[in-house]
Amino acid sequence: MPAATLDAFLNSYLGPPDELRSAVVATVRQLTQAATKVRNTINQGVLGAAFAGTRSANADGDIQKDLDIFADDIFLDAMRHAPVALYASEELEQPVLLDSQAPLAIAIDPLDGSSNIDTNVSIGTIFSLLPAAGLPATGAPDKNPAAAFLQAGVNQLGAGFFIYGPQLALVLSLGSGTHVFVLSTRLGTFVQAYESRIIPQRTQEFAINAANYRHWDEAVRLYIDDCLEGTEGPRGKDFNMRWIASLVADCYRILMRGGVFLYPGDKRKGYRQGRLRLVYEANPIAYLIEQAGGAATDTITRILEIEPESLHQRVPVVFGSAREVARITRYHIEPSAIGERAPLFSRRGLFRA
Repeated sequence: MPAATLDAFLNSYLGPPDELRSAVVATVRQLTQAATKVRNTINQGVLGAAFAGTRSANADGDIQKDLDIFADDIFLDAMRHAPVALYASEELEQPVLLDSQAPLAIAIDPLDGSSNIDTNVSIGTIFSLLPAAGLPATGAPDKNPAAAFLQAGVNQLGAGFFIYGPQLALVLSLGSGTHVFVLSTRLGTFVQAYESRIIPQRTQEFAINAANYRHWDEAVRLYIDDCLEGTEGPRGKDFNMRWIASLVADCYRILMRGGVFLYPGDKRKGYRQGRLRLVYEANPIAYLIEQAGGAATDTITRILEIEPESLHQRVPVVFGSAREVARITRYHIEPSAIGERAPLFSRRGLFRA
């Protein structure tokens, strides 16, 4: 039996006539067209005019590359042809009002992992689809274009990311599982490669930037120490470490084979509240992970329950295999309650100063 196409999947999602569902479908279709254009430019590498040049910092203080701006322009233009009221991007200080009568708001990181552009590592586009709730009337004196995005992630109507890797893949959830589609150049359309991914509850693989060990809070250090002790430590098993420094690539790996990802806040200036953005990075990733049976927190609180206070708000992020995410929360709340963490295995225990 041939695999289902993205169009067939979207048509099955539509069901009876519904304004919001129709808007979601139309928007996803526009996003796929834009992502294909971005992929074609990425494939040109340094031979393309929009590839690796560096510009100034964006509204959130991160260095922009020419490809960041190019991708943002492509997706913004695509959303002008979709039922989208507001477009919020990592590359823009304020959202762009497109159509005050449209039912959706989209928050997007047009090019996640752009620090990897020069090294030919997988990068991507992350998006979150929200109801355009609380959108003031056009021209209202107190109009705050960011207000529609200051709602908890549980309100998302859908979320996903494109990953520009060996294949152009779309990871998508519209509230009924997390599905993976790959662009078929032969068919000229996205084809379902994986239906309803399920992340294993347990794992022996973690992803973290270990170079920041000295800056972490004690709970994070204790967790990593216990993993590194392997079969001789309190976990009683060996762990592998992975770190791609591309959120979409790390998330895709976890969706394929399990694992846990940590990007905690730390003691460095500007890192206390984490570095990933809640609205257009953490929320859509958390939505995809939960729909695949995993969990996502800020080390303690469920990501999707956090009420954003600002559009570009940063947040610590832990996501992946549910049991491992829960264990990391226990390390932060009450590490002494973790039964196998006997003093023998503690770096401050019987045999270590």
